[in-house]
Amino acid sequence: MTIIPVILSGGAGVRLWPLSRQDYPKQLLPLTGDLSLLQQTAKRFADRGVYGDPVVICNDAHRFAIAEQLLQIGIAARIVIEPVGKNTAPAAAVAALLPEVPADAVLLLLPSDHVITHEQAFHQAIASAVATARDGYMVTMGVTPTHPETGFGYIRQGEVLPHAACKIAAFVEKPDAATAQQYINAGTYLWNTGIFAYRPQTLIAELEQHNPAMLAACQQAVAKAVRDLDFTRLDKESFGGIIGDSIDYTVMEKTTKAAVVPATNLGWSDAGSWSALWDIGHKDAAGNVRQGDVTLMDTRNSYVRTHDKQLIATIGVDNLVVVATKDAILIADKSRTQDVKQVVEQLKKQQRSEVQHHRMVYRPWGSYESIDDGDRFQVKRLVVKPGQKLSLQKHFHRAEHWVVVNGTAIVQKDNEEVLLCENESIYLPLGCVHRLVNPGKLPLILVEVQSGSYLGEDDIVRFEDTYGRVA
Repeated sequence: MTIIPVILSGGAGVRLWPLSRQDYPKQLLPLTGDLSLLQQTAKRFADRGVYGDPVVICNDAHRFAIAEQLLQIGIAARIVIEPVGKNTAPAAAVAALLPEVPADAVLLLLPSDHVITHEQAFHQAIASAVATARDGYMVTMGVTPTHPETGFGYIRQGEVLPHAACKIAAFVEKPDAATAQQYINAGTYLWNTGIFAYRPQTLIAELEQHNPAMLAACQQAVAKAVRDLDFTRLDKESFGGIIGDSIDYTVMEKTTKAAVVPATNLGWSDAGSWSALWDIGHKDAAGNVRQGDVTLMDTRNSYVRTHDKQLIATIGVDNLVVVATKDAILIADKSRTQDVKQVVEQLKKQQRSEVQHHRMVYRPWGSYESIDDGDRFQVKRLVVKPGQKLSLQKHFHRAEHWVVVNGTAIVQKDNEEVLLCENESIYLPLGCVHRLVNPGKLPLILVEVQSGSYLGEDDIVRFEDTYGRVA
């Protein structure tokens, strides 16, 4: 019987702003090591003697970054694109309905952004969950609480089952501190990890009973799905009409087949806040977790992190979170890091670009970074991967100057083709049709100077694009 990991990568990770952004959220970031959380999740199931190739369900904006990260670690996956996020229940149903998923498989529904440090204990718990799912149960994994956490949902254990599992007596929403302590004292409550195991026909039967409309829409979305390069794109009209909800509420709280596998010593964290990363981070003698170019003086119990070679120095502080990127700095009491989400909502209302993306923006062909901007001008650094090319395009409101810093470029400018080497440049007047190609085996690095009346990224008309983009 095949065991197929289904990795959900649709979250925005807003509580880890300013590092996590909508265009490049926390699961794509190396928060606890050299690999991103997504890569860590995929590598846990790399043993093809035990697990099949994973299915990754994501949104359109992240598809190329996810494909690139999986390629970097040698993982082949089926990447399924949701036209719009609808929570975990439709994603779970889509995975069960994919034609390449065997009817006798067990699916493991996995968040892409969790941290697990004790792999052996984790796989033992997975084995119990899979065995219980084969018996016809909808199974989730619960973690024995270590403290009265108010940011997690809880599960109350019921009747004991084979394979070190239990029936679920009740799901409990996120409690207040006093109630959470009561759960700890009772000894029968577990943290809800959001990790599930189920057989496709088990979930389909439950949805037929509890939410047939969702099931029918998911069936249509899969039946009408199309291939887009290496991606499977679900039908927009069918999937868009779903009233989304979590698998917990849609199925687990209603079925008579809900089971949980209690797990201990996993080193599990949902990495859902800066304080959570402090909890699992390596601390110095004063209880500080630090990363990057950081100097601390008389500082205790704090999380201090910097990126992009930016220096942070702290003096005489306690219990703080300080996180700096090139374009934003967060300073928060460590007990208030759940409130970062509220800050992000304020920034959204102000239409701040810092919510959407970093100064470094990743594209399927490479990346660009904003270096400077002012009235009627903007300067960027472009990196084009070997063998890749930008779309054939034009702009209505800006002209561009390209200077090659490293590598070789082929530039299509209207009806001519120009070869540029290091220290050579080209001017692209407003309205000209142009394309940039890296024909070499090394990254192509350019400085781009834009000038004009409007410099937004939406001032672009694409005539041809290798990656199928239209905007």
